[in-house]
Amino acid sequence: MATLDPTTVQVAIERELRPWHEAVADPQAAQEAVLQRLLADYARTRYGQEHGAGGIDAIEAYRRAFPVMGYADYQPLIRRVMAGETDLLLCEEPVGWAITRGTTGDEPKFIPMTPTDLRMRVSAGRAMLHHVAATGRYDLFQGVNLNLNFPSVVGTVQVGEREVEYGYSSGIYTKHVSERTPIRSLPTQEDIDALGGGRTIRDWRARFALAYEQGRDENVTLVGGVAPTAIEFGRYLRRAHGAYPKDLWQVQIMTLGSTPGINTHHRPILQALYGPAAIREIYGATEGMFGQQRDGKRAWVPNYDLFFFEVSTRGGIKMLHEMRPGEMGGLVVSTPILARYRIGDLILALEPPYFRCIGREGRWTAPRYWWREVNSLNFGRL
Repeated sequence: MATLDPTTVQVAIERELRPWHEAVADPQAAQEAVLQRLLADYARTRYGQEHGAGGIDAIEAYRRAFPVMGYADYQPLIRRVMAGETDLLLCEEPVGWAITRGTTGDEPKFIPMTPTDLRMRVSAGRAMLHHVAATGRYDLFQGVNLNLNFPSVVGTVQVGEREVEYGYSSGIYTKHVSERTPIRSLPTQEDIDALGGGRTIRDWRARFALAYEQGRDENVTLVGGVAPTAIEFGRYLRRAHGAYPKDLWQVQIMTLGSTPGINTHHRPILQALYGPAAIREIYGATEGMFGQQRDGKRAWVPNYDLFFFEVSTRGGIKMLHEMRPGEMGGLVVSTPILARYRIGDLILALEPPYFRCIGREGRWTAPRYWWREVNSLNFGRL
C-alpha cells in the first residue's frame, strides 16, 4: 500500500468527524434539526401521512402524533412492505434487509434498509477515525482490518416483484464502512458471504480458518466485529494453531459491538488474547448505528447528528441528552424508517455525553450489571 500523506488523512478524518462533534457539543439543536429531517421523510410515507408528519414542527407535537412502538407493533407494517407496499414506511426503495441473529427472540427481526439509511450506518467507522486523529497513528491505515463479522448476504427476500438481499447487520456495516475508509478488510466481506450464512460450529470454524489463512502474514492493525466472536476467534487460534492473536499481530485498536460490558466485563479476556490494543465500543443494532466510543472513557457517545433519541424513564419520556448521571431508561430511537421505535435496550447515563447500554430491558438487567461492576472493581467508573 502506498504511504498516505498524514496531512491529507487528517483533513479527511476531521471532515468525517465534524458533524458528530458539533452535535455532541449542542445536542438540543442537533436533535431538533434531525427531527425536522426525519419528519420530511416520514411525510413522504403513508404511515407518516396518517400521523400528520407534514404539519409537525416541534418535539411535543411529534410525541402527541406518533406512538412509541416496538418491533411487534411494527411487524405487520414491515410484512406489508415486504409484500410490495414499500411507500407504507419507506420514502425510498429498499436496497437490502438487515436481520438479527435471533438473540432477542425466537424469530429474527427483518429491518429494511434504504440508501439514506445505509449511508448513516457507516458511522461505525467514527470510533476508529477518532482514535487515529487523537493518537496520530496514521500507520494504522498501512495495515488491514481483521474482519470477524457475520455474512452481509445470506439470502433474498421477495419485495413485491423484486428480490432483495438480506444479511446480518454487522457484515453490512463492515462492507460499507470499508468502502469509506482507507483501510482494507481481510477476509473481504464477499469472501465471508461466499461461505454461506450458517451458524453452526462448523460454519464458524470455516470463517475462522479463512480469517487465519488470509491474515496470518498480514500487518493486522485493526480488529472489528462482534465482541464474543473476537473472543472465540482468539480461542480458536490457540486450539487450532497453538498461538494467540497477540503472538501473530500487533493490533492497535479493536472496534467491537453486539454485547454489553465490552470495556468492563470483556476487556480483560480481549487484551489477554490480543495484547494491549485500545478497545473501542460500537453501540448499534439491526435498526441502525446509534453511537460509538469517542476516547479512552469506557462508554459510547450518541450519534446526535443522525438519529433522534428519546428514553422512557421512571419519570416518563425525555430526551436522551436530558438524562441525569446514574439515571436508567429504555431507549426510543427514530430512524429514517422507524418513528419512535422502542428498541428494547436499557441505557445508563454517565457524565455527559457518555452512556452505556447495560442489556435488554428486564427486571434483572440492572442488578446483573451492578454485580458485574462490583466483581470487576469498576463501580460504574468511566
